[in-house]
Amino acid sequence: MAESITARITAPATARRGEIITIRCLVRHPMERAVDAPGLTPLPRKILHTMRVRYAGEEVFRMALSQGIAANPYVEFTTVAVETGAMVFEWEEDGGAVYRREVRLTVT
Repeated sequence: MAESITARITAPATARRGEIITIRCLVRHPMERAVDAPGLTPLPRKILHTMRVRYAGEEVFRMALSQGIAANPYVEFTTVAVETGAMVFEWEEDGGAVYRREVRLTVT
């Protein structure tokens, strides 16, 4: 795992089995290539290129990102509440860094 990033994930804490739930996620990331100083060599790219969400043992969301995505990407998607457990969010960055967050959902 890599150093920390800030991700604001909004998901219901509880849902009924079979209910469609909305998940919102905002990750703080510049999504750009940094430069050491004006006119000098660029630093290695640090662009998020993949976002993945797993829930109940299944991948429920995947998105390819690129340098064309704005800084601090915001994503919203829906899934079906099937069982109590963790929703695992992962972002992969150029250079191999992987960032991970979890949100727990209780299904009644």
